[in-house]
Amino acid sequence: MLADMGADVIKIESAARIDSLRMAAPYKDGIPGVNRSGYFADRNTSKRSITLDMKHPKALALARRLIEKSDIIANNFTPGVMQKFGLGYEAVREMKPDIIYLAMSMQGAEGPERNYLGYGASMVSLTGLHELSGLPDREPAGTGTNYPDHVPNPCHAAFALMAALRHRRRTGKGQMIDLAQIEPTVALLGPTLLDLTINGRVQQRCGNDHAHCAPHGVFPCRGEDAWIAIAVRDDATWARLRTVLGSPDWAMEERWTTAEARISGSTRLNELLALATETWHAAELMSALQTQGVPAGVVQTAADVVDRDPQLHHRGHWVTLDHPEMGEALYNAPPFRSSRVTVGLQGPAPMLGQHTREVLRELMDVGDAEYEQLQTEQVLR
Repeated sequence: MLADMGADVIKIESAARIDSLRMAAPYKDGIPGVNRSGYFADRNTSKRSITLDMKHPKALALARRLIEKSDIIANNFTPGVMQKFGLGYEAVREMKPDIIYLAMSMQGAEGPERNYLGYGASMVSLTGLHELSGLPDREPAGTGTNYPDHVPNPCHAAFALMAALRHRRRTGKGQMIDLAQIEPTVALLGPTLLDLTINGRVQQRCGNDHAHCAPHGVFPCRGEDAWIAIAVRDDATWARLRTVLGSPDWAMEERWTTAEARISGSTRLNELLALATETWHAAELMSALQTQGVPAGVVQTAADVVDRDPQLHHRGHWVTLDHPEMGEALYNAPPFRSSRVTVGLQGPAPMLGQHTREVLRELMDVGDAEYEQLQTEQVLR
């Protein structure tokens, strides 16, 4: 996020231990490679990459030289890993007293579970998000890594960093930021936690059903695997939905006139509504419902989102960048537009170690002879 806004973000990697995201599908043209992951590319735009084998004693000296020129040092290792490198907060503060140090472990730097290793799937499980995802009579379905890795944790971290930079500008003092990635994920569950603390009710998996809305779900439309999402929050919206559907007899029955009745009978109501929606093309029904103020949306495929979504096209959301190995590849633009500054991707994701020589020369004053020696000694791998 910060790199896309113009910060010089340098990713320190190692060919001896590849970032697992570099080996995550999908790959450009289906060909695996450390520089061909679309997943990695979309999450690492605008950065520079250098390779250091931190197990080599000379790598620490290079890292120290880089830290001395930096505003922020960030990592998402479990607690203790950076200390083993000699790069814990206290050591780094000795190198640069006003450094801002961000540590993003799963459980935070202190506590009985501080050493637990975790990924996005671990976080949605431990926070209860996994338990809430799926159908009532099936096992928890979860959300993959989508929420922890891509929504709350990077956003909370960026916010904390901007606050720390503002504090340093005013006081001259840096600080340590200990962000436990489990906690921003818990913050997603505010209504669920309030339901427990206020009402004493433990929410359960409910699929697409909603405690206060009916109908509320995804319904079939004409064509193969075509669907539309519809949400009715009140009686007035229900009346408009009936009108769009042509006021079928079943929808006009008195038993569906109140929200309470629709919610209690949602299983049968959904079955009847599905019979009505399957005669419509999804896009036509969405347009008709939206025109009448009924919340509705076509269930789009990836191809729909990339090639046929008129709103994303209008906003210029999709950006094509020329990657050194993958060639032209599609990226997400930042999801906001600013009236005062131009916001956009600064460049494609870096190749592994693409900027090692460049960064060492610019920021560490490493000349050609020293660089060649470091390469010979396998420090830069």
